[in-house]
Amino acid sequence: MNAVAVSLPPMPDMDALKHRQQAAWSSGNYAVVGTTLQIVGERLAEAVDLRWDERVLDVAAGNGNATLAAARRGGQVVSTDYVPALLDLGQARAEAEQLQVAFAEADAEALPFADASFDVVLSTFGVMFTPDHARAAGELARVCRPGGRIGLANWTPEGFIGQMFKVLGRHIAPPAGVQPPSLWGTAAHVQSLFGDTAGAIGVTARMFNFRYRSAAHMIDVFRTWYGPVQKAFQALPADRAAELEQDLHALMERMDRGNGNGLVIPSEYLEIVVVRR
Repeated sequence: MNAVAVSLPPMPDMDALKHRQQAAWSSGNYAVVGTTLQIVGERLAEAVDLRWDERVLDVAAGNGNATLAAARRGGQVVSTDYVPALLDLGQARAEAEQLQVAFAEADAEALPFADASFDVVLSTFGVMFTPDHARAAGELARVCRPGGRIGLANWTPEGFIGQMFKVLGRHIAPPAGVQPPSLWGTAAHVQSLFGDTAGAIGVTARMFNFRYRSAAHMIDVFRTWYGPVQKAFQALPADRAAELEQDLHALMERMDRGNGNGLVIPSEYLEIVVVRR
């Protein structure tokens, strides 16, 4: 019997993908959108039941929502991201509130900290965008001490942001062989990622309400400041960019709960607390 050659799809170049993602998040200014999400960081700091003087690491911290929430509760916080400009914005926010926070540039898939260095590890809409889900989850678990807590806020596939990325994916093909970020917003995927490193995993579905004047206003803000959306528009010729704008407008109108008085879009996310085994 002759063997049949099977052609397997090429493995994605994770380093190249990471560089492209870093460029996307470095473009625009995520903080314009990120600052509106502060309440998520506050909720997450409460969900992990943070205590005074606990050692806290904020991973893929952006402009520091969870960082500030933890520092306000007396945490000894190290705030990390691979976009230096966002760390600078987080530092300015911390200094304005006279909060003591350390800031460090770091890759979520290769954290420069020793095993079991932290009592609490946090990430709000950050680590979910890493290319290698298993590697990133392994790093979160590695730097968290036994009995410590890992707190995550991740957009769900069904929620607005999950749906927005599906719209983007119809216009700009996502990298082949890479798991979508919204998988982090499913309980089954989180369970598979942390597995034996978790003594317990708590999952709570929550909503964040995006609030803008109109769909046109929200699209303008996102295409100007939110890196992935900005890059998508820049990559498309004018006619296809117009189609993307139409699809985003239709999505926003469909999910709007503002009843004609401004745009209000509930976006579901999972609030996750993993207790380290």
